[in-house]
Amino acid sequence: MEALAEARLEKPRWQDQLYDLLRAHDVAQFAYVPDAGHQVLIDRSLADPGAYSVALTTEEEGVALLAGADLGGARGVLLMQSSGVGNCINMLSLVKGGLFPFLTLISMRGDFGEGNPWQFPMGQAVQKVLEAMGVICLRAERPEDVVPTVSAALTMVFQSGEAVAVLLTQKLIGAKKF
Repeated sequence: MEALAEARLEKPRWQDQLYDLLRAHDVAQFAYVPDAGHQVLIDRSLADPGAYSVALTTEEEGVALLAGADLGGARGVLLMQSSGVGNCINMLSLVKGGLFPFLTLISMRGDFGEGNPWQFPMGQAVQKVLEAMGVICLRAERPEDVVPTVSAALTMVFQSGEAVAVLLTQKLIGAKKF
């Protein structure tokens, strides 16, 4: 009984708040390559009968999927790890040329506390690469940053038609063991 009372008093995890925010803004399509940093969002989207979750074989497929979602009147988000950004560079020209709204949430690697040397090259290049392709980058470093940052991104994407990436930093998600 005591554990139940404590559970009720606990503040929801930022990942759950993020999922609820996305759904409240009619984001119904979740394109993803499996990633521990997005596991809560992936699991919740798979369990949600009002959401469409699409497991991708590679991240650039998600760019086309979100363009198709927009053409069909739906809203979507691409969930990926920073190492997948390099796979999307050419497809991001679709977003720019077609003027599609584009939202991606990126779990970062290759920064704060990273122990895997293979993650540094792309992790350090992510923001510069995305900005070179016309994608606005916002960063969330603390749990309390997530909802306001993604809320701002949702406005920028779905009201202004911009391409926005929210970088969920390793200070927020933690560094993986290597």
